[in-house]
Amino acid sequence: MSDVILAFNCGSSSLKFTLFRLQAHAAPAVLAHGAVETTPDSPRFHAVDNTGTVLADCTWSQPDHTDKTAPFSLGPLFKWIESHLDGGKVVAVGHRVVHGGPDFIAPVRITPDILAQLEKLTPFAPLHQTVTLAPIKVIARERPDLPQIACFDTGFHHTMPPLAKLLPLPRRYDQAGVRRYGFHGLSYAYISSRLREIDPKLAQGRTIVAHLGSGASLCALKNGQSIETTMGFSALDGLMMGTRCGALDPGVLLYMMQEEGAGWHTIVDVLYHQSGLLGVSGLAADMRSLREQAKASTPQAANAWEALNLFAYRVVQEIGVLTAILQGLDGLVFTAGIGENDAALRAEVCTALQWVGVRLDAEANQRHAPIISTPDSSVIIRVEPTNEELMICKDVISTLDLLAKASPA
Repeated sequence: MSDVILAFNCGSSSLKFTLFRLQAHAAPAVLAHGAVETTPDSPRFHAVDNTGTVLADCTWSQPDHTDKTAPFSLGPLFKWIESHLDGGKVVAVGHRVVHGGPDFIAPVRITPDILAQLEKLTPFAPLHQTVTLAPIKVIARERPDLPQIACFDTGFHHTMPPLAKLLPLPRRYDQAGVRRYGFHGLSYAYISSRLREIDPKLAQGRTIVAHLGSGASLCALKNGQSIETTMGFSALDGLMMGTRCGALDPGVLLYMMQEEGAGWHTIVDVLYHQSGLLGVSGLAADMRSLREQAKASTPQAANAWEALNLFAYRVVQEIGVLTAILQGLDGLVFTAGIGENDAALRAEVCTALQWVGVRLDAEANQRHAPIISTPDSSVIIRVEPTNEELMICKDVISTLDLLAKASPA
């Protein structure tokens, strides 16, 4: 019987999972991956195997469940997983946890005390922390003997210099943990490790990784370590995103409070759910949809173009900032949904970065090649898929020292 690790990546409206079979002399092998997504009616479940063959695509009836912080019951998901283990057994579960605060900088096995400490960090990420902890609480209650590992989205950025973490506020806030943390750390950790495999020289240099998806951020790497990132205290900071505003003059919030009488819930809704690509375009938060609508002969096309252009502008703007922090630039890596798949966005960004020596190979960019810069480019431009679930799996293995007990490949 082979050992299997279950990696959970929980968001506000979906729970992504991947099943990895451990192998003693090879990388973990994917058995299946999929997601449960909340819908207005019933949760929708989709799963495929390691070849991409669809294993499930259906809606589930929603039974009443005790943990109201969870977007859906985990019972049906675990029942499906156990029927698709290919003779294996789940020996551990790894979770992406959004916030580790100032103390949790490495993966940790979850105990009741650790879980209580993580719940105390909820004010730092009120919309995300509770959601990512919900599956942990359910599993701890229903399967207490199953080891669980928390893998922190903030942990990778603990290498930032102390000055980069400090906010220009009265010292009492820093003492309370109100400082810059950075996010998307599991993605950046994976890309950093991947660069060491495919381009060791670049991995030791000055690289900016652009994690561009519905949530978006940049990270400046020097010798594979984070020295600065665009997200700070919260996942609202930095780049414009699908529905999030990114960096914003705090005076706008004061205006909303004074002129509109906006309270906490209204401000949260506007900044997290009504802004970004959706807010500027008034049409959609999805880059693909906006590109289609920008080409249409409609009155809304101009707004779609403006949203697309502002997104690219903010990416270029922040790359300039990070290039200054790095004191030069050796590489730029595009990753995540938009970064990996939107050739037009990559071309717009690279064209604006010609001043730093970027030269784009247009044909390679159109086919999403691994390297899209020309041989004479002073900056290597790469397109590299991220894999947060594999990073979670590796963290579980190292934390529990599981490879010693793994079956041969």
